Amino acid sequence: MPGPLLLVVVNDPDSGPGRLLPWLEDLGVAADVAEGHDVPSTPDRHDGVVLLGGGLMPDDDAAHPWLPRERDLARRCVGTGTPLLGVCLGGQLLSLAHGGTVVADSGRPERGLVTVTRTADGAHDPVLGRLPEQFPAMQNHRDEMTDLPPGAVHLATSTTCPVQAFRLGTAAWGLQFHPEAGAERMARWDTHRVAADGFDLAALRRAGETREPASRAAARSLVEAFVDVVRAA
Repeated sequence: MPGPLLLVVVNDPDSGPGRLLPWLEDLGVAADVAEGHDVPSTPDRHDGVVLLGGGLMPDDDAAHPWLPRERDLARRCVGTGTPLLGVCLGGQLLSLAHGGTVVADSGRPERGLVTVTRTADGAHDPVLGRLPEQFPAMQNHRDEMTDLPPGAVHLATSTTCPVQAFRLGTAAWGLQFHPEAGAERMARWDTHRVAADGFDLAALRRAGETREPASRAAARSLVEAFVDVVRAA
């Protein structure tokens, strides 16, 4: 019997699926990778959906005309109970599509491996509950989710960014952090852009080398838990 089939949406070539695809293969899950301009408005034949990140706002429709379809896709997944995992931009898009608020250039950027803490609800969540109470996670954002949609369950936070994860409906999760990205991704970052946000890239990379094993383990647990949800659905 064939395994599940996921739709993985790449909104920005600089925010690709990274280690997600080999992990899915290890777990017996196939993936259709679609660039943003090819995103469908329904999950169609897919058993689950992953919406990846990117350096754009989730309602920047003029510059990125596929975003309305992607928001429709997020709504359809929630409405049908199709498992969905939104990462960074993908999580913001899930929130915005259901009445949440996303603020551009919030003034509280996060870069590198940042400690994320589960909320009390997160401890009992089918996905976040698999992770330690505190874990390091890759961050690379200036925008943030401030007000969650009605009915959303707040699952994780950090000292800088209060909304790190939430669940909407029975099987849709939005994340601010990047489980698909390891610390090695920082090698591609621009030193001057990172410094403009108040960070030292060399220091972030040194810390990343130390904390990467714990970050990788937590991210792998999250992906495995999401796949279990997909299988159950």
